[in-house]
Amino acid sequence: MFKNKYLVLLVFISTFRVACAQYRFVDETILPHTAIESQDRTGTCWSYSTASFVESEVIRKGHKAVDLSEMFVARNVYKDKARNYMLRQGKANFSQGGLAHDLLREAGTNGVIPEVVYSGLLPGQTKHDHTELEHAMKGMLDGILQSKKLTRIWPTALEGILDAYLGKAPASFDWEGKTYTPAQFAKELGIAPEEYVTITSFSHHPWYSRFVLEIPDNYSNGSYYNVPIDELIEMVDHAIESGYSVVWDGDVSEKGFKMKKGLAILPANPKRKDLWSTPGPEQQVNQDRRQAQFETLHTTDDHLMHLIGTARDARGGKYYVIKNSWGEVGPYGGLLYMSEPYARLKTVAITLHKDALTTTMKEKLHIP
Repeated sequence: MFKNKYLVLLVFISTFRVACAQYRFVDETILPHTAIESQDRTGTCWSYSTASFVESEVIRKGHKAVDLSEMFVARNVYKDKARNYMLRQGKANFSQGGLAHDLLREAGTNGVIPEVVYSGLLPGQTKHDHTELEHAMKGMLDGILQSKKLTRIWPTALEGILDAYLGKAPASFDWEGKTYTPAQFAKELGIAPEEYVTITSFSHHPWYSRFVLEIPDNYSNGSYYNVPIDELIEMVDHAIESGYSVVWDGDVSEKGFKMKKGLAILPANPKRKDLWSTPGPEQQVNQDRRQAQFETLHTTDDHLMHLIGTARDARGGKYYVIKNSWGEVGPYGGLLYMSEPYARLKTVAITLHKDALTTTMKEKLHIP
């Protein structure tokens, strides 16, 4: 039997969630997902959201639910990001941030580990905090770059910093009576990075083409498919209806995003007094407005979360049910209801299984 933290939440249809007086939701579809977790004081939302997504994919593929170690992947991405930073002579992004394709790529290369095997916490620690770790890594890298010539020793020094702050990562481990390497465990769970696609919607590149999205955390130069926003929204809806969850990458800096209220909305009148208690009209969003927001940096990739379902409010407005990684906060225990207008304006990109796409969309994007 799994402990509570590993239990998969069942699919509930037409379940009422009530909060803040008249704000009511009817869940249309909630896909199987694992428990809410917290990234604490780290910039690793990309690892938590995508690990949660992969956990749902493991369940969808018929395996037992498993809680994966977000910090094992983050550790490997730190090393990859450091190599990129050094080879680019410090003229690249080096931070705690990352994107969904970073976890998928690392899962395919270096594998995954259960959380119970490697938490990234030292003895006595209960919360993650990578502030000092980031400063230690970047300070060392910048110091070494001043010598102009690199030795082959600095990766070993970086490994030492990671060991000091996150603990040593095991080369192999025992799980349910078998011994695995991280790569073998990923294969056992059926994790195959080539099965997943990342899609965006910006008009400064041709539709139905692929391009490297110009956002700071895309240090690995990940390639994105580009579709009009109407088709991206249709893509998300079709995925959820077909049993596939989605990684959501977007902007949470808007005043209409309030985790303590469990809402992400784009109200037509942001000053109305009942804004957080009663649903009301929302703004209209088109492609031109999305583009303007992106090009003026009003929309940036602030945060990644796991999109697990759809719902309706009392007025019939459509929402996406989002699993966040900030712990069990807000009226819905760590879940968030994002309105479709908010998603239309503030979604930077989505990641999903390619089989969640329609045949027509696969043909448009030349996806086999």
